[in-house]
This record gives sequence, C-alpha cells and structure tokens, in this order.
Amino acid sequence: MTALPTRLRSLRDYIRWAVSRFQAENLFFGHGADNAWDEARQLVLGALHLPYEIADSYLDCRLEDEEGQLLHALIRRRITERVPTAYLLGEAWFYGLPFVVDERVLIPRSPIAELIAQQFEPWLPAVPTRILDLCTGSGCIGIACATAFPEAEVVLSDVSFAALEVANLNIERHGLEERVYTVQGDGFEGLPKQRFDLIVSNPPYVDAEDFADMPAEYHHEPALGLACGDDGLDLVRRMLAEAADHLTEQGILVVEVGNSQVHVEALYPEVDFTWMEFEYGGHGVFLLAAAQCREHQELFRSRLRG
Repeated sequence: MTALPTRLRSLRDYIRWAVSRFQAENLFFGHGADNAWDEARQLVLGALHLPYEIADSYLDCRLEDEEGQLLHALIRRRITERVPTAYLLGEAWFYGLPFVVDERVLIPRSPIAELIAQQFEPWLPAVPTRILDLCTGSGCIGIACATAFPEAEVVLSDVSFAALEVANLNIERHGLEERVYTVQGDGFEGLPKQRFDLIVSNPPYVDAEDFADMPAEYHHEPALGLACGDDGLDLVRRMLAEAADHLTEQGILVVEVGNSQVHVEALYPEVDFTWMEFEYGGHGVFLLAAAQCREHQELFRSRLRG
C-alpha cells in the first residue's frame, strides 16, 4: 500500500477499495461499526466531513487529488497500525451526538445509550436533579444524560486528568458549561458527602484473560479504561461498597460490566441484580436501587478483597 491507486476517483471507488482491503487484512470491527462496509463508509465520509447518510448519488462525485491522498493515508493507517477509525477521525458518535475522542479516552460504544433514550424508565421514580457519570472518559454518557434531562446538574468524574481534558472539550462542544462539570478522583473519592438521584458508570471491567486476548485495535485505547484486575471487578467492588453513601433515598445505580457479568453473579449470589435487556445489542449492565445498595452494603464491604 505504498503507491496511491490511480484508478480510484470517486467516493464510491474509495469506499469499495477500503472494504476490499479491510476484509483482506482481517481487521477487527467493534468501535462504532461491526462490518467492513460500515467502517469504510464511516472513514471515507468522515474524513471528508460528509454526512454518513449522504444520498447515494453523491457517492459518484470525483475527488481532488489531495482528498484521495488523505484517504489513502488513513486507510493505510487503519490497516497497518490497526488504529480504530474514531481515533483517525478524532470523533465518535453516541446517543446521536458527536464527541471528540483521541487515545486519552475509550471510544464510546456503551449500550447504556439505549437506557438514556428511554430516560431509565421504569426504574427512575422521578426526574433526576443530580446525575453522576462515574469513570466518565470522554464524558459521552453524562453529556447524553444532560441532554435527556435538561434540568439536571451532571458531574463527570474520572481518575484520569487526561480523560477529563477530553470530557471538558465535549462539555464545551455541546454548550453545557452551566450544568455539567468535571471532578478528578479515584472512584467516589473526589465526591465526599455528595449524593445523586442517578449514578451511571461504564468503568474498566475487562478481566485479565479477556484483556490478553483483545484484538490489536483495543490496545490503542488507554489500558486504564479497560483492564481492572484478574476478574475485572477491582473498581466495581469499591463502587458497590460505597454507592449507598452517594445515592439519594430513591436513587438508582447503573453499571456496565460486560463479560464480567459472570464474575459479578459468582461474587454476589445473594444480590438480586436487575440485568438490563437491550433491543439494539449489548449485555452486562446491571441496576440496583438505593434501598438494595443499603441492604447489601455490609456484604459489599466484606467482599472488597474478592
């Protein structure tokens, strides 16, 4: 892939060529697309600042030489370096909103977006006034919640200062500076005595075995946002032990643990977690009411060490 293909002239040509190369090179798709066609379309159109849903007639538009060179370079990096498309573009979409992303944060892909679209019904007993996005990364979950609940104050918390720099860019991008702000801290440590009606978290939860087996694309993402101990639950244990102290009386806790669901169920067989079901794909997201967090707090504390 050193020479620029001379017969590629249109958007359609570049999308077709990218699909062929992606499939031939056995790329992994899991950061916004699940197949070569959608990935190629996202990369080609995104790089040229064109809408993904562009009319098919525009796909036959011919490109300027510099546009072709740009696409060739990006497609080459996607293949040879296995860089996810979202990082190549500096942008990812979540809850129908665009977010700045780079290698300081995970690429948004949580099924929690579906719960936000449903405003967490029927589990939230009232419209939340304070929301916490714990382990926020790019801020996508918290900012989506701020959009769904336009009167709520939203806190975005993360241990990574670098991640919060990206989150602040996204707060500014969406004009939410008056209602959304960031706090640096490990777990709840940056939020003493603060309580929330809704705590949502997509924390690091990948266990050691899964992390070792991850495709190369995932290793461009910060390990701090993925791996979390042998069973993936080092942080989740702490969150469960402390959540009751940070929820309002009728608040709820929503946490994504992905494949580590099996470890959660094995560690806490006494707890009646509500496991969410998703119409558009996804798994491993549990919900606990504040009353359950209080009921089981001593149990959660007793198992902090596994």
